[in-house]
Amino acid sequence: MTTNVLQTILLFGLGLILICLGGDKLVDAAVAIARKLGIPQIVVGATIVSLGTTLPEILVSTTAAFQGSAAIAAGNAFGSVICNTALIAGLTQTIRPMDKVETRSVGWRAAFFFATIAIADIVGLLTGAFNRVFGAILLLTFAVYAWLNIRWASGEGEEGESGEEDGSLLKQFAILGVCAAMLYFGANLLVDNGIILAQLMGVPERVIAVTFIALGTSLPELVTSVVSIIKGYGNVGLGNIIGANLFNLLLVMGIPAAVAGIPLERSTLMVDVPVGFLVMAVLIVPILLRKKASRLQGILLLAIYGAYCWFSFA
Repeated sequence: MTTNVLQTILLFGLGLILICLGGDKLVDAAVAIARKLGIPQIVVGATIVSLGTTLPEILVSTTAAFQGSAAIAAGNAFGSVICNTALIAGLTQTIRPMDKVETRSVGWRAAFFFATIAIADIVGLLTGAFNRVFGAILLLTFAVYAWLNIRWASGEGEEGESGEEDGSLLKQFAILGVCAAMLYFGANLLVDNGIILAQLMGVPERVIAVTFIALGTSLPELVTSVVSIIKGYGNVGLGNIIGANLFNLLLVMGIPAAVAGIPLERSTLMVDVPVGFLVMAVLIVPILLRKKASRLQGILLLAIYGAYCWFSFA
C-alpha cells in the first residue's frame, strides 16, 4: 500500500470521526439551547441546527456561483431535498417512528416549503432559469422565514425545560458552532477522499457523482437525525429535515441565483422537483393528520428513494 493511498484512507477515517462526533455533540447543544430559551426542540432543529447541517450545500453552491458554475446549484438543492426526506427521514422513521408531534410547528413550515417549491417549479418551467431577480426574491423569502421563526417560537409546541446543568447559553452556541465546523470539514474529507478511493477502485465518474457527492453534502443531516432518534430527541431530527429543505430552496438556490442566475435542465423541473414535492408530502401529510409518524412512511420513503436512484442510473 503506497503512502498516498494510506494517507487517503486515514483522511477518510478522520472525516467519518469528525462527522460522528460533531453530530453527536451538536444535538446535545441544540437541546440545551432549546431548554434555556424556553422554546420547542423542533424550532431549534428547524433553524440553528438546519443552518449548521446545510453549510456544505450552501458553501458548495455559493463557491460554484462565484467560479461560474452556478448551474450545479439547482441539482444540489433539489437532490439534497430528496436525499434529506426520502433517505434520511425514511431511515429514521423506519428505525423509530415519531409520536406526539406538535402539528402547529410542522404545519406552517411545511406550507412554506410546498409554496416555495411550487413557485420555483412554475418560474422554472416558464423561464427555463432562476434569474438574479428571482434569486433576490428567494433571499428575501428566507429573511421572512427567519423572522417568522423568531416571531412564533415562544408559542410553539412543548414548554422549554430548565437546563442549568447544561452550562451557559454562550457556551452552548460556541459548542454548536464548533460542531457545525466539524460536520462541514468532516463531510469534505469524507467526500474528497472517498472520491479518490472510488477512482482507485475503478468506479465510474457518474456513479461517483450521484453517490459520494450527492450523499456527502447530506451527511451532516443524516448523522444529526440518526443521533437525535437514538437520544430520544426526535423533534430535533424532524425540525432539522424540514428546516434543511427550506434552506436548500431559499439559500442554496437563492445565493447563486442572485449572484449569477441558474440555468435549469428540464429533467430537474420534470423529475427532481415533483419527486421532492412527493416525498415531503409522504412525510408531512400523515404527521399532520395523525400527530405522529409511522414505520410504513419510512419504508415507503426508502422505496421511493430507491426507485429514484434506479431511474437516475437508467
